[in-house]
Amino acid sequence: MSEYVVYAIRYGTVDWRRRADNFLGGDPHDAPMPLDFFVWAIVGGGRTFVVDTGFDEATARRRSRAISRPVAEGLRCAGVEPSEVRDVILTHMHFDHAGNSDLFPAARYHLQETEMQYCTGRCMCHPHLRHAFEANDAVAMVRRVYEGRVSFHNGDAEIAPGISVHLVGGHSKGLQVVRVRTRRGWVVLASDASHYYENMEEGRPFPIAYNIADTLDGYVTLRRLANSPAHIVPGHDPLVLKRYPVLRPDLDGVVRLDGDPLD
Repeated sequence: MSEYVVYAIRYGTVDWRRRADNFLGGDPHDAPMPLDFFVWAIVGGGRTFVVDTGFDEATARRRSRAISRPVAEGLRCAGVEPSEVRDVILTHMHFDHAGNSDLFPAARYHLQETEMQYCTGRCMCHPHLRHAFEANDAVAMVRRVYEGRVSFHNGDAEIAPGISVHLVGGHSKGLQVVRVRTRRGWVVLASDASHYYENMEEGRPFPIAYNIADTLDGYVTLRRLANSPAHIVPGHDPLVLKRYPVLRPDLDGVVRLDGDPLD
């Protein structure tokens, strides 16, 4: 079975979040808890897969987010040229995971059918549910459907030997996680199934959720799919950059997830 190199690439951050912002029901400790934004790249077997596509400068300004390194630049730091990518896996359609619509002109997008139904259906009539989505991202995905560039999945599916997606829902109705075979075993890119290590370790969900029960069940699924809890990579935790080896000593914000954690 193929083994892959996996990169986590930080492209943005918000440094004003507090601990109470990141747990359903708040948190008794009034302390800073920044949130990082990542995309991921999976390379091996002569193929490259990009997981999630981030957001652009216009969206960053509109939503008061800071881009530390544009997604295209971050991918190139890892040796990935966006225009040549043939497969993009979107874990879900929230604005920070599904933007940069023109960045991958040659790619086929892999998405759960449930997520497409969710972000274009009646649930988007509710401001609370649609807040995390961008209409332009949904419209861009509809265009790809008509261009024949979308593969819809219904539940678990193998994307390539050693790479599979698994529907967990919870945070968004069609949220999927990505399981990757690496030299250290099965690594799971949790994306927003667990924003931080603490969410899954303590069973305390992030406040934005479509279904709390599915979120909690998702933590069980993450542990089942990964070789160990140390093989689960949360979607927004700055600790990821501290726990994994850097790609290059002179390069901030890009780490390899196929190597053993540093602690």
